[in-house]
Amino acid sequence: MEIRKITLYLLEMRLRSPFTTSFGTMSVRPVLLARIEEKGGEEGWGECVAGVGPWYSYETVDIDYMVSRRYIAPALVGAEIEEPGEFRRLTGRIRGYPMAKAMFEEALLDLYARLRGLSLAELLGGRKGRVKVGVSIGIKPTIDELLREVGRRLEEGYERIKIKIKPGWDVEPVKRIREEYGDILLQVDANASYTLKDLYFLRKLDKYELLMLEQPFHYDDLLEHSVAARKLSTPICLDESVKSLHDAVLASRIGAAEIVNVKPGRVGGPLEGKRILDYAPGLGLGAWIGGMLETGVGRSFLVALASHPAVTFHSDISASSRYWHEDIVDPPWELKEGSSLEVPRKPGLGVEVKTEHVEKRAREVWSTA
Repeated sequence: MEIRKITLYLLEMRLRSPFTTSFGTMSVRPVLLARIEEKGGEEGWGECVAGVGPWYSYETVDIDYMVSRRYIAPALVGAEIEEPGEFRRLTGRIRGYPMAKAMFEEALLDLYARLRGLSLAELLGGRKGRVKVGVSIGIKPTIDELLREVGRRLEEGYERIKIKIKPGWDVEPVKRIREEYGDILLQVDANASYTLKDLYFLRKLDKYELLMLEQPFHYDDLLEHSVAARKLSTPICLDESVKSLHDAVLASRIGAAEIVNVKPGRVGGPLEGKRILDYAPGLGLGAWIGGMLETGVGRSFLVALASHPAVTFHSDISASSRYWHEDIVDPPWELKEGSSLEVPRKPGLGVEVKTEHVEKRAREVWSTA
């Protein structure tokens, strides 16, 4: 496939309700999309998950927009690409920026899949017809408000609940959820907000039989997580610390985690996500797919990866209506019976991007042509 044109769309999409983590509160989500067109007229779409500030990652949407225009897109336009894995060779001189690179790899995968008549799930090793999903709930002003949202999400059909925690907002919210809703599937995500000095408080969570404790310590740490894993009965799940298959192997070898959260944006693209999933069972790691408040474009890749047989826990994908009043794809992603999403079998994304809607909402559009 010969790459003829690349278009970038920079949007701002308002969330249905504010989402709060230990990093802060988000009400508006910046969205950067790439549309890659090949010589024959077919197209592919990808999404960058970088945020407005360098909180979760050093990448921001503005920096990735600049890097995409100045370095990544020029390396692709005019190139003859046999398969998406060649993207890494073409951009090998560009160090870092995994979220920006993931966007282009996604667009190339979508384009390739459409040309070959394959679904994303087929390309990424997926076998499941439906994937189990849960819902992530941010930090709330009060525990009563948290309990009300947990109740709403359970009524909507979500079987697994994940709540964000931070020092001072941890044991009591978990205790109250258990008292109110019993033995539901429950896990917590700390977003690297604790240190080993907090281990005494984290051990208090062990009595509540959580599925896992996600990323309690520094975003680049493996060693301290290995210490905690020996002290806690709650399984440790790593998110920010695993940026590649190499990190997953090392985490397994030193006992830093029992579970890994795979996010294609964090690891540089769906292909690296697939590599981690391919190796996870042999490493003794459970796995699931994490979300970054994606639109329906990025969500397509999450669903495809979640259909991989190595995914053993409910994934953070959720329906479009969880975050958006109106998604940018048709049909929107909808929660099915059994807390699941259906895996599309159509070529490419499996859903159609509402191009006119994207163009209308974009605050900035850039093209190579």
